[in-house]
This record gives sequence, C-alpha cells and structure tokens, in this order.
Amino acid sequence: MSNGQWYPPEWPARIRALASGELAAVTPRRAATVMLLRDEPSGAEGPGPAVHMLRRRTSMAFAGGAYAYPGGGVDPRDDDHLVEWAGPSLETWAERLGVDTVTEAQAIICAAVRETYEEAGVLLAGPTPGTVVSDTTGAGWEADREALVARELSFAGFLDRRGLVLRSDLLGAWARWITPAFEPRRYDTWFFVAALPEGQRTRNASTEADRTVWIRPVDATDRYDRGELLMMPPTVATLRALSPYGTAAEALEGADSQDLAPVLAEARMEGEELVLSWPGHDEFTKHVPSAPAAFTPTAAPGPAPAPADDGSSGTEGGTV
Repeated sequence: MSNGQWYPPEWPARIRALASGELAAVTPRRAATVMLLRDEPSGAEGPGPAVHMLRRRTSMAFAGGAYAYPGGGVDPRDDDHLVEWAGPSLETWAERLGVDTVTEAQAIICAAVRETYEEAGVLLAGPTPGTVVSDTTGAGWEADREALVARELSFAGFLDRRGLVLRSDLLGAWARWITPAFEPRRYDTWFFVAALPEGQRTRNASTEADRTVWIRPVDATDRYDRGELLMMPPTVATLRALSPYGTAAEALEGADSQDLAPVLAEARMEGEELVLSWPGHDEFTKHVPSAPAAFTPTAAPGPAPAPADDGSSGTEGGTV
C-alpha cells in the first residue's frame, strides 16, 4: 500500500464471520493513552511541539513495528476510593469523558497517568496540587513502577502510599476510539494530551517497544504518507489533529474543543466489494475483494498492547 497504515490480513474473514453470525462481538474494555508533548528548543527544524512515541517490537504478532503512544487498560481497582485530586472536578471530567459516575472518570484518568509512568517514566502527580515529582529514578520508584506493571499495586494505592496528588489539570481529553466489532480483543480508548513536566525525562520502560522517539506530528504523518512509518488509524488521526498547534500549551488549550464522540469502524458490502470505513475519517477507508475466505475463530491475533490485567502496554495500538 502507498502509506504506512497497518492492515491485518485476517480482517475480511472476520468481518464476514461477524456478518454471518459465526463470530460474536466482544464487549470493549476501557483504556487510555497519552500523547506526551514537549516544545522543541529554539532553532529546531520546523514549528510545533514534538510527541513521544514508541515503536512496537517487530517480532510482535499484532502491529509489529507500528508506532503508538503509551497506553493501557483501565484498572477497576482505581475507582474503589477517591484519590487526592488537582484540576477540574471529577464531575467535570465525567461529563467530558461521557461516563456516568465520578469513579469511572477517576479510573480512566488514573489509567492515563499510570500508563505514562509505566511506559515512559513520566509521572503527572506531585506532593501538592501545584507541583509535580521532579525525579522518579531510584530503586524505590522502580520497584513501585514494576509493581504497577505487574498489577500487584493499583495506581490509587500507589498515590496514597506516596502521598501524591494526581494532576488532572495537566491532561486534556483529545479523542475516543473503539476497536471494531470484528476484533477478538476490543478497547474503548480515550486519548489524552499532556505536556512533559519540567525536570522529568522520558525513557523506554515498555517491554513491548524496541525504541522510542520524539517527533513532530507533521513529520510523523509525512513519513506515514510516504510509507516509512507504520501506524494505525487512531494514531494517524490524532497526529493530524495535533499538527496545527505551535506549542504544547496551545495543544492543551485546544483539547477542550476536540470532539470526543466515539469513532468506531463500520463494514458494509458494496456489490462484490467489502468496504471498511471509519466515520469522519475517509482516508482510512478500505475496499476489499469479497472472495470468501476461511474463518478460524481461534488463534486470531489480538492486540497484545492493551490488557490492564496482564501488564501489557500500548492499548492505543489495539484501537484500530
């Protein structure tokens, strides 16, 4: 194909199986992913902030080699009690995210902040409502991070134990994508934007990524268009939406105007052709010949990037 859109070869067979009743759609799990931004130094080539991205290991069955953001599933334990909170109220967040309760909103925000810490080593929390942790290095911090990855520790418990305030004011909700109904593992994923806190640095802490990069959104999409970077539709769409902003602060300000209506792929037949589309995102439309293909309900690759209960990462990558 002419661009870098990742397209699983088993999709046509799964779509036909869903339409015929051979395949039942699974309920999507909630997840969060974060587009971490930093302003480039004066004199850097081109305007605009850079975004932190990781590349999934090429050996992985699902979207190997694709670029994504830090992300992961919501941990149900993060809604069992209210944590110390800074920024918009949980009621405001629940309305913005389109969920019914404040505890649901807290769990989604916790997932976003937790995954950024687990996979990039960046923590959007501090000892007071106006501060952030300046240094997350050291044996104690790493032990806690590993416990979070292993789900031996909830993020709410981590914040309580360390006496930290979650800085929800450092996040902006940007988009919401839902994995198509024909995928074996499905995620309802909220995309957030955040600026790299002063004094903190990113690192590749994900076991599923073989490299990380800071890249300007326009450069990333240009390389995708040339077929040089492999990405999935939600990654490309959110990068394009980020491209007009000149600074990380401008992008955060612009988050309030972003549409959080869920984006869900649709499949239909047009004559002898199967058409796969994402409403509002015509560039991702795929036309697939309708010749029948065998469907095997077992062993279909699911998005290893996402589940909260197995410690894997990069849910955003599974939100195709």
